[in-house]
Amino acid sequence: MVPTMSKLGCLALRFQWNGSNAGAFRAAAETAGLPLAVSLLEFGTSEAGYQAAIESISRDGADAVMVLDSPEVDQNSTLIAKLLGDAKLPAIFTHPHPVEAGGLMAYSFDLIELYRRVANNIDAILRGAKPGDIPIYQVTRFELSINLNTAKQLGLSVPPALVASADKVIE
Repeated sequence: MVPTMSKLGCLALRFQWNGSNAGAFRAAAETAGLPLAVSLLEFGTSEAGYQAAIESISRDGADAVMVLDSPEVDQNSTLIAKLLGDAKLPAIFTHPHPVEAGGLMAYSFDLIELYRRVANNIDAILRGAKPGDIPIYQVTRFELSINLNTAKQLGLSVPPALVASADKVIE
């Protein structure tokens, strides 16, 4: 989507960045040869705090942003999508609803299927199954969402193959 990207921004909660997931994220960026512009948030960040975080990523020269998943960020994803759009920064989210609110794209697992699995596991445990006897479920279905209006506003050309492979396209 952003073929000229030379620096990737990352918007995440501080506790995430200090955890094990950040190491994998940093390693993937290094493998891709992309320097990172990271802006860390705290729980309960205000709108002004989100604005400052996005401005920091922009000042650091990021060409695009990955918004890491957390309940805090997810709860504020509509605001984040708006602020990133105002800053003219293309972003990828981990759930589709920010794309409906103006975010560029999302690549996510099927939440409904995951919730069904959780409900089945809870039911099995309440009926007496030992949690250790319940098979581990690995997500196998992923969904790509793209907002073509946002791409146009950002001056991005969406490859037809990407549009064709998307599960949800907002025009």
